[in-house]
Amino acid sequence: MTAIISWICFCALLSGIRASQHLKKDGFQNTLGHLRPRTSSEVQEKTVKDLIERLLGKDLVNLFDVHVDPDLGPSEKDTFQIKKNDLGVIEIRGTSGVTVAWGLHYYLKNYCNVHISWDGNQIELPRTLPDVRVTITSNDRFRYYQNVCTLGYSSVWWQWDQWEQNLDWMALNGINLALAFIGQEVIWERVYLELNLTKDEIDEHFGGPAFLPWSRMGNIRGFGGPLTDHWNYKSLRLQHRILQRMRGLGIIPVLPAFAGHVPRAFAKLFPNAKMTKIDSWNKFEDKFCCPYLLDPMDELFQTVGEMFLRAYIEEFGTDHIYNCDTFNENEPGSSELTYLGNISRSIFSVMNSVDPQAIWLMQGWLFVHELTFWTEPRVKTFLTSVPIGKMIVLDLQSEQFPQYGRLKSYYGQPFIWCMLHNFGGTLGMFGSAEIVNKQVFEGRNMAGSTMIGTGLTPEGINQNYVIYELMNEMAYRRDPVDLDLWFGNYAIRRYGAWNEYAIKAWKNLGKSIYNFVGLQRIRGKYVVTRRPSLKLSLWTWYDREKFFNTWNTFMMARFGRCNSTLYKHDVVDLTRQALQLIADQIYIDVIDSFNQKNLITLRSHSTLMLELFDDLEMILASSKDFLLGNWLEAAKAMAEIGNLKEIKFYEYNARNQITLWGPNGEIRDYANKQWSGVIVDYFKPRWKIFLDALDDTLSKKIKFNVTEINEKIFREVEEPFTKSNKIYSNQPKGDSIEIAMEMISKWYKPNQMKIRGLRISSRV
Repeated sequence: MTAIISWICFCALLSGIRASQHLKKDGFQNTLGHLRPRTSSEVQEKTVKDLIERLLGKDLVNLFDVHVDPDLGPSEKDTFQIKKNDLGVIEIRGTSGVTVAWGLHYYLKNYCNVHISWDGNQIELPRTLPDVRVTITSNDRFRYYQNVCTLGYSSVWWQWDQWEQNLDWMALNGINLALAFIGQEVIWERVYLELNLTKDEIDEHFGGPAFLPWSRMGNIRGFGGPLTDHWNYKSLRLQHRILQRMRGLGIIPVLPAFAGHVPRAFAKLFPNAKMTKIDSWNKFEDKFCCPYLLDPMDELFQTVGEMFLRAYIEEFGTDHIYNCDTFNENEPGSSELTYLGNISRSIFSVMNSVDPQAIWLMQGWLFVHELTFWTEPRVKTFLTSVPIGKMIVLDLQSEQFPQYGRLKSYYGQPFIWCMLHNFGGTLGMFGSAEIVNKQVFEGRNMAGSTMIGTGLTPEGINQNYVIYELMNEMAYRRDPVDLDLWFGNYAIRRYGAWNEYAIKAWKNLGKSIYNFVGLQRIRGKYVVTRRPSLKLSLWTWYDREKFFNTWNTFMMARFGRCNSTLYKHDVVDLTRQALQLIADQIYIDVIDSFNQKNLITLRSHSTLMLELFDDLEMILASSKDFLLGNWLEAAKAMAEIGNLKEIKFYEYNARNQITLWGPNGEIRDYANKQWSGVIVDYFKPRWKIFLDALDDTLSKKIKFNVTEINEKIFREVEEPFTKSNKIYSNQPKGDSIEIAMEMISKWYKPNQMKIRGLRISSRV
């Protein structure tokens, strides 16, 4: 009897927790309920129909009948229904255009074995479309996409055709809330001119195109700039097209608002205004760092903020949700609770005075990056100074450093569970599938949870697509998936056919390289892409021998039927990863030889290292997706036709961002790319200088001077690369499969379980 009573009490308690949870989430309806598509159902239906035609072609578009019904399914969730009618047409109904597109993708993926990704599509429909009758309702209100940095590391050079593909992808994956930050510098220039700043004063504030995200957040100023009139004109037109398409699909755009950062010229123009100079970020020199932060209690803060937001809305309209990040890797000038509360209150006050329906969406990166500063009382004050439900927090890296538990579900403010995953757009196979598969549900179902969505917030895209596809499914799945089965099915969809070797390889990857659990910050930090040093730390979270076996297994899939485009892409990616791992091992042998003063073995391993760079260059050059030429040509294409000065301006931005990241290498290699062209003209020459210096130290018995070597690397390789105008091909060269097989034959002996001429070291 006691056990029964205890069970009844537990159930009552659980019921009370859930009821409280529902009440809390239901309370957001009053403040978030207006965040809905602005366009009519008819417009959304037409926009989705056009998307289907772009995706499948004119001959197949009529096989799908789409309808938008905002009243379908429960409120505050999105629902789509799919059924095949008597005429053989697939009918898709959804609560919005984006939900209908989501339903289309769900059908193509789960019933037709179709794969749609950043890397390319595998769309081979069966002759007769499979029967279906299914209803899917989202777990949450929102599916969010983008990081403020994505607009620098990935989409900075996109023109409309690439944006259109990206927006189609967003809709097909159910993204209904997305950042729309293009063109804001045009509006800021108008505001600053109205405030009597000169053009020169404005130009020294805005960073160049590849560095605008950090200029917007007050981290730097002026570096890579100034922006040209042509850039501003194109940005303005592009933003109008992006917003029109987003709204046509039913995607809610998140627009920019005033975060408080202003040009240095404000100190002269408004000498009585209270403002503080922001500290240097990543040791940028004064010429390129430290704009001012207006004190939120100063009336100028409200004036400037309202001027900008009114001008922005007048130009682009509004969907009532705005992003600004005042303290992105910039610590507040005071830790006083009153000060912190006034800042957030003032930021929101600007939004609310211009738009009474305003919602502030904030990236929660500050709570991760400045963990010691943002104690619970400070975070609570900062967040709750904004009315509950009038702010949405992006828990930016929930898969590794979630803050919603520590911060009590953000003290009542709704939050979105986000997977950050990538930093700087670097390449390297990586993922946390097990965490994504479990902790999204835990975040949603914990007592008192204010979670209202899932999100993708990578700094850079076009890598590790598999982990993003898994994360997107968490928006509608009711329970965790069987990961082994899921990775196997992923291989079948991606290549369009059952292939035992591809399935086995992907299952192995799912259990190893895509199963990272830990707190290490390692993304992009590989020997081949780092500036040479005697003290590079190497570490992997998976069994290296098993990865080499997986590489070999994957190459066996070439004998079976599979989508050649996507298979070849993955051949290059796995071979790139394998060579990267081999370089780690060679590095250990180089350092051991040097420390043991063994010149013969040092020269042998140095030769191997330089050979490996040549092989890495060869495999990368065989794929259109791994070419420096694409990045540079896209940058130069943004220039006004025939304007050589502007072409060089964009090319410098593009080259510097992926190498030095600053005039003197302030964030060197943070956004490095394993691309053909970068390998041969940037990474390899740095290692050649370093290896030659090691050789000279032993053969000539001279001192190893780290400072001199680094200065030589900067002077002869790094800085010249950023200023070069060398043209690189944007066309692939060679057969990826043949080259990869040559690499396996050369470097790996699967039957001997070892790397050519090297031992597998436990130190890696």
